[in-house]
Amino acid sequence: MKSIDPTTQTERENYKLLIGTVIPRPIAFVTTDSGDGVINGAPFSYFNIVSSNPPMVSLAIQRPDSGHKDTARNIYQTKEFVVHIVDADNVTQVNEAAASLPPDASEIELANMTLVDSEVVHVPGVKEAKVRMECVLEQAVPLGEEGAGSDLFIGKVVRFHIDNSIYENGRIDPRGLGAVSRLAGTNYAHIGDIFSMDRPK
Repeated sequence: MKSIDPTTQTERENYKLLIGTVIPRPIAFVTTDSGDGVINGAPFSYFNIVSSNPPMVSLAIQRPDSGHKDTARNIYQTKEFVVHIVDADNVTQVNEAAASLPPDASEIELANMTLVDSEVVHVPGVKEAKVRMECVLEQAVPLGEEGAGSDLFIGKVVRFHIDNSIYENGRIDPRGLGAVSRLAGTNYAHIGDIFSMDRPK
């Protein structure tokens, strides 16, 4: 087995090891408001559940050399965002929205997505997702050095929106959702074989 000291590697070399081994990763498509009326949309695969009581999710956004990405800057300013689960039906549009655009341009328009009003937060969501979660910022944690780290956002879910076709008796149909996960490079994965295993008593 190969032993690697991350301090002897570049950021890109460590990045490749992380995204190649921490798989599959769920993908969040996040909408935010610039405060100037521009609705930003971007996918992130550094995303997961934090808590169920209260319901919270985490989102880590890498910091480019220029400061903050639009999503991070918008969350810091407005304290609100909407998380959508990326699935087989919307992944192509989500990928289009990953294009690098100036802050005054909307990825939602570029990807031809349809905005829908939220019920609690002022940031709209997109109709093309089977699941969306309205979130308010619970905590933001800057990590790493200036210009070389990331910002970890903890969002408290204040409203769930679930498509009727995948919801029954409080549960989500995983095959109906068809969530897509991120691997390394340009690779993605669909839900594969599903198996059950009882937890030990």
